Amino acid sequence: MDLSTTYMGIKIDNPLIVSSSGLTSSTENIKKCAGHGAGAVVLKSLFEEQIVVDKNRLNNQDDMYFWYPEALDYVGKFSKEHGVEEYLILLEKAKNVVSIPIIASINCVTPRDWPEFARKLENAGADGLELNIFIPPTNINLTGYKMEETYMEIIREVRKNVSIPISVKVGYYFTNIFRTLFKISNLEIEALVMFNRYYRPDIDIDKLQLISNNVYSNPEEITLTLRWIALLSGKVKCDLIAATGIHDYTGVVKQIMAGAKAVQLCSTLYINGVSYITQIIKDLENWMKEKRYEDLNAFRGAITKLEENCVAFERVQFMKKTTGKL
Repeated sequence: MDLSTTYMGIKIDNPLIVSSSGLTSSTENIKKCAGHGAGAVVLKSLFEEQIVVDKNRLNNQDDMYFWYPEALDYVGKFSKEHGVEEYLILLEKAKNVVSIPIIASINCVTPRDWPEFARKLENAGADGLELNIFIPPTNINLTGYKMEETYMEIIREVRKNVSIPISVKVGYYFTNIFRTLFKISNLEIEALVMFNRYYRPDIDIDKLQLISNNVYSNPEEITLTLRWIALLSGKVKCDLIAATGIHDYTGVVKQIMAGAKAVQLCSTLYINGVSYITQIIKDLENWMKEKRYEDLNAFRGAITKLEENCVAFERVQFMKKTTGKL
């Protein structure tokens, strides 16, 4: 079976990409990912705050740092221990120990000051750059339009500084997600990664404090990404990459049938181990043999081709569900 595909326009052996996480934070981990068959890896994200560690700037940028000064101390300490130089060294070492594409990642919220740093990542050998952008919709004075324009400004500023492929990983907090992602796809990027999964806070009613719970995704979460991959398939010029809720080969198959070029894996590798990549590849090949598909293109976008009028399809399914006629 030919499992090759493209990721950010880069040819890769198979569609399984290890997403930005602790799984990709060391050369040892990256070697394990490559050894078990990953098509590419995205390095653990470097945060914008690590690149520009300036207390006055952070205070002006986000009220959070004013009301929670301990956050400034954390950012400063974390940046010192896991700073820019360490990230560049990790990137260079990773390029020397594996042959699969290594994608650098920056978690960013503004288009100011830091985009020039992207050039250092390119010079260090990054095959591509993932912009993990998330502007929380929690500011009552921030309009949806302004928030979306900030995404555009970040991408434009980074593109001025690098020639390597760029992917943009986003969440789904947009007024008109279809229009916004379509606009982003036209900004000289090579891939859209959908969607980022954010920590879901919970409350410990005994200790009376916030806690981080539900850290890992579950297979049921695949449906949100599946819907938007299918709706955007064939309407954007860049690669569509699926993330969140993909736990086995069936999730991979579904996303490719919806139109994805590749998928990002994370939670399932924490739960089952990095070696599970090998099993997913084996199961995918067996399924393709059973269906007599020789390559991924044979079934990519198969579902969206069945439903040419996606809007009407969505409406009918909604009606069926709400009227109990499903």
